[in-house]
Amino acid sequence: MARKIKFTNANKSAFYATLRQRVDHYFTDNNLSTHANGAMWFKAIFFLSALTGLYLFVLVGNQGLAITLLAAVLLGVTGAFVGFNVCHDAIHKSFSSNSKVNAAFSFVFNLIGASPYVWNICHNIVHHTYTNIAGHDEDIDVAPGLIRFSESETVNKTQRYQHFYAFGLYSLAMLSWVFRKDYKKFFQKKIGEHVCDHPRIEYFKLFLFKAIYYVLFIVLPLIMMNVTWWQFLIGFLAMQLAQGLVLGLVFQLAHVVEGTSFPLPDEDGNIEEAWAVHQLQTTANFAIKSKLAGFLCGGLNRQIEHHLFPKVCHIHYPAIGLIVQETAAEFNLPYIYSDTFSGALFSHYKILRRLGKEAYKENKYINKASCTYTRKVSAAYA
Repeated sequence: MARKIKFTNANKSAFYATLRQRVDHYFTDNNLSTHANGAMWFKAIFFLSALTGLYLFVLVGNQGLAITLLAAVLLGVTGAFVGFNVCHDAIHKSFSSNSKVNAAFSFVFNLIGASPYVWNICHNIVHHTYTNIAGHDEDIDVAPGLIRFSESETVNKTQRYQHFYAFGLYSLAMLSWVFRKDYKKFFQKKIGEHVCDHPRIEYFKLFLFKAIYYVLFIVLPLIMMNVTWWQFLIGFLAMQLAQGLVLGLVFQLAHVVEGTSFPLPDEDGNIEEAWAVHQLQTTANFAIKSKLAGFLCGGLNRQIEHHLFPKVCHIHYPAIGLIVQETAAEFNLPYIYSDTFSGALFSHYKILRRLGKEAYKENKYINKASCTYTRKVSAAYA
């Protein structure tokens, strides 16, 4: 039975106190809100318009199978970008100081296939608190038995090849989300340390909003589009796989790369580190100088800043990122990042290989050596 996790190293709490003070001063000295500015509103309008336009184009455009298939793929990718840039901030309540605005943009999450209520529990509450702690952070519990992210998990034969097939599994993330994950998480008794006791209205919302999604992306296309059922199925799968791959890659590059740690609690459930320091040790940035990555990823390429300041809109991360990096260096703490997306991707590949193929070979060698030693000892006493 998992023990309640506690972060116990109060000696390093000075880092976060200092950092918060400096970030607070940045906003007050520059007379800035921590919420959305004009640039953020432009991003929201841009991505929501693109999502709506692509959906209508696929549904009623009637532009031929090849073009429609391409539009379906772009629709899936754009759905991921809407999640990154609009819904993610809204569910964290960092988009606006107005709760109704946050609620409206949070609702959009339902229209790209996922429950904002379940996401709030899994991501905001559990993942942000217990980042990279096996058995507690369910964000690293990806395809159990097939993908190994933690050294505490026993490696198996299949995982020898995870550095090849993991990326294919990531592309299935959205299909799982749409048809399985939200239901499974909702009806679990616990998600990480969080005991699930849902209000009755959330049961109704879960099934209602899932039904709305199924109508929009399955029923209406089958009724209105001039395609056969198998042509629709190809387009639907292409959309889902494209969205899932983008989601999977961006999320994994934030926590499963070289340099990030996967600490385990002691027998009393203690992580002997301050919470903010734990976030620095388990989280990474990538392509932080790329304006394109910043525009598309909605700040998720700056997960360090996001984990330390989830209530701050991601549009401000480049500015406060400088403060975070300088303060981390001052306290002799890590600030893990890859200069490029491709660099982060390769780093993730190497982690998959190390925790899969290399770990299996090492474990096999140890077991073989142990068996040889046992036989020699047995022979000596025979």
